[in-house]
Amino acid sequence: MKALARHRYGGPEVLRVEEVERPALEADRALVRVRAASLNKVDLHTLHGRPLPTRGRALLRPRDRLLGTDFAGVVEAVGAELAGFAPGDEVIGARSGALAEYVCTKTIVRKPAGASFEEAATLPVAGLTALQGLRDHGRLRPGERVLVNGGSGGVGTLAIQIAKALGGHVTAVCSTRNLEQARQLGADEAVDYTREDVTRGGARFDLILDVAGGHSWRSLRRILSPHGRLVVVGAHGSRFLLPHIAALWLASRAGRRPAAFFITKLRLPDLEFLAELLADGRLTPRIDRTYELADAAEAMRAFAEGHVRGKLVVTI
Repeated sequence: MKALARHRYGGPEVLRVEEVERPALEADRALVRVRAASLNKVDLHTLHGRPLPTRGRALLRPRDRLLGTDFAGVVEAVGAELAGFAPGDEVIGARSGALAEYVCTKTIVRKPAGASFEEAATLPVAGLTALQGLRDHGRLRPGERVLVNGGSGGVGTLAIQIAKALGGHVTAVCSTRNLEQARQLGADEAVDYTREDVTRGGARFDLILDVAGGHSWRSLRRILSPHGRLVVVGAHGSRFLLPHIAALWLASRAGRRPAAFFITKLRLPDLEFLAELLADGRLTPRIDRTYELADAAEAMRAFAEGHVRGKLVVTI
């Protein structure tokens, strides 16, 4: 099968589409023919091998040649120990090496019939990050005021919609060109960060989901309600990931407003919940551009350059 591969750490220039062995069907998994896959920040971290802890024991050369996690496709075969699926089922899932013609995994849920493979492939990592950040770590309750700082990328565009589905009153921070998109996605208010510093306004928020960064704990604390919560999504590609998180966490210990940082978990019930939101129209993924597998290295290059509106998708 064809797959996007690399043999060393580096930038998009190390990527090649190669012929690799198709994964063998395992008893508790399904073999899925991938139709679309989407890119995430974790793919860049894996590609570059930064920060260094992401390399694990493979300090000099990556153990896994293949990249990608999110996918949507069609089940081709089902192992004897996996119940609930049959060949021909359209599914959404997550598996390392998803930028390939086939994956073998048990982390799959049914794709809504009305959703395209491209739309469905945007959900797993970004959608689960937004959902778990808002609901589990942010403890969002209906009627609370939510600030999504960074409302134009993959996580941010989904977070606006998920926050609305959970009953929040949403303010999105983004650039001028993305204000209308944020409103279309359901944001009650949209703030242009090129013209206004949201941390110096009069609004107060019960929850801040910080996707974009750019603000200190001191400035964010000013706009939190007395029992407000801050949830940080990554360190926005910074090599100062751990110092950034540590500084926020330590600063927040002095008061009643906690700051949380988390690692997204691939939970099937959560992925099923996202599929339900997609099915009933409460979640509409934004796709900036699509690429064919042959052009996947170019897709990774565009993603690394930033300023992507929504998600980049690779069709296979």
